[in-house]
Amino acid sequence: MSTDRQENLSQPSAPDGRDRSGPLVSVLLPTYNRRRYLPYALASAVRQTYRNLEIFVVNDGGHDVRDIVASFDDPRIFFIDRRENRGKPHSLNEALARARGKYVAYLDDDDIYYPNHVRVLVEALEGPTDCQVAYSDLYKTYCRVLSNGDREILSKHVEISRDFDRFLMLYFNHALHVSLMHRRDLLDRTGLYNENLNILIDWDMTRRLAFFSDFQHLPTITGEFYSPIEESDRISIQRRKDPQEYLRNVLAIRTTHPPKPWDKLEELAIILLVDGLNQRIAETCGRLWRYTFYPYRLYIPLSSHDIGRLNSEMPNVVLVPVDPQSSAQQKVDAALQRIEGAYVAIAPGTLPIEEMWVEDPLYVLIHSASDREALLLEGGGAGLWGAVLKEGDLRQARRAYPGLSVEASLAACGIRVRRPQPEELPFQFDELLRQAWQAEADGNWPLAARAYEYLAARHRNELWMTSLAAGAHFRAGHHAQASRLSRQVNQVRSTVETLLLEAKVCRRKRNFTDAIGLLEQAERGLQGHLPIPARTPMVSAQGWQETGETQTWIRRQ
Repeated sequence: MSTDRQENLSQPSAPDGRDRSGPLVSVLLPTYNRRRYLPYALASAVRQTYRNLEIFVVNDGGHDVRDIVASFDDPRIFFIDRRENRGKPHSLNEALARARGKYVAYLDDDDIYYPNHVRVLVEALEGPTDCQVAYSDLYKTYCRVLSNGDREILSKHVEISRDFDRFLMLYFNHALHVSLMHRRDLLDRTGLYNENLNILIDWDMTRRLAFFSDFQHLPTITGEFYSPIEESDRISIQRRKDPQEYLRNVLAIRTTHPPKPWDKLEELAIILLVDGLNQRIAETCGRLWRYTFYPYRLYIPLSSHDIGRLNSEMPNVVLVPVDPQSSAQQKVDAALQRIEGAYVAIAPGTLPIEEMWVEDPLYVLIHSASDREALLLEGGGAGLWGAVLKEGDLRQARRAYPGLSVEASLAACGIRVRRPQPEELPFQFDELLRQAWQAEADGNWPLAARAYEYLAARHRNELWMTSLAAGAHFRAGHHAQASRLSRQVNQVRSTVETLLLEAKVCRRKRNFTDAIGLLEQAERGLQGHLPIPARTPMVSAQGWQETGETQTWIRRQ
């Protein structure tokens, strides 16, 4: 018999506390053995300026937190107390089963929202947009955990502030879970959280959301997530120490797709051409599974005899029966009768498969302005031909010229086959950013500043890049440029870093009045978190009420 239970710990006579002028938002707050930090996370949810909330606190079998939740005396809080630790995905799914909101937001038990967090995201999603997902920026707050458990803040900065890139989201999560809000009904299409995962849970969900919706990035700082500089107690960090466990989760995420149809993605069909069942197939499939992040289905033409002998646990595999003496083009033709997907990759079994092996040419094909072209796979050559092309182009070529090789039939059909050019490849922003960081590491601040300004001008994420450019200019001694750029950022979205930078320039100019004003703004930004009380805080609908002494947070710039 399950001992799990849900309670509303407020008094029955307590006022509702909601403002129903906007849609209901469900905030999910799973917790496990973080009694010291949970009050601040929960208080930050309660004190939102957007009032139409329901807040689900799920205790995942950890230390008893009933007293903490009850102390808030807020009828919007629902407490799910589980006696057994079953993991964060299960906690989130339990809360989602009870959530009634139009939108869902997430909060970890050691992070905090700023008071405007929910309002900023709701207004974006309720505004003139087709996006069903929105995310904001967050401060990454470096801290030291003291012997008594308090967190000593060392610094805070915006670690990442980048616009949504679907291709990148398939590869790397750039929308943090705490910053995210989405429509609840999207989960009817994506499915709930994967309870077989124990790390990378948030990326798995954001990745699946990207199959159905664009994400709206809001360059507004609306909260903080904490990063202890010493040994972290975050389960995800601890478990990354086990590379095999980490890889298992990555592979599970990459090979699990929501049910079709997808609104924003087209599937890739990979036709793997092999000579028969041998050890090489297992090795190739293993590398393909490991190094392919775009959603795909793998088609392997084999004889019926080999299919009967094959014992594969590879996901997304379709075995295509062919005559043992079939040529390469006949195997392609057989697979073509079975494939699903708008794009097709033809890969010989001996092709070297490394990171981005198919994604590089696929990205170029997807974003190419030219019709009727195919992109060669890296590592191919004479006798090892492989390419990515549109399914319709391949089908047309094979119908028109079935007696020719695949390569010859494409040429005869007027389909251009070429290699991707370096400037066409994905993640150009990331490569240029890496080079800028390297210039910083080498102490070449003028080069770093130029690189950041170039990135701000050519790519999106202007505020983030302009902030970095301002800092690099200051380190290079270019104080006028640093002042101009930091002021430019501060007029749109000030951060602690850019306020301090502009203040430093003002001080150098002996403009102490402006410097003091900027430092005061930075101080207010630094105090965007809740104070640390010595005892459990009491929070009412009117705001923050402290009991007992308040522990001062130590800040170092």
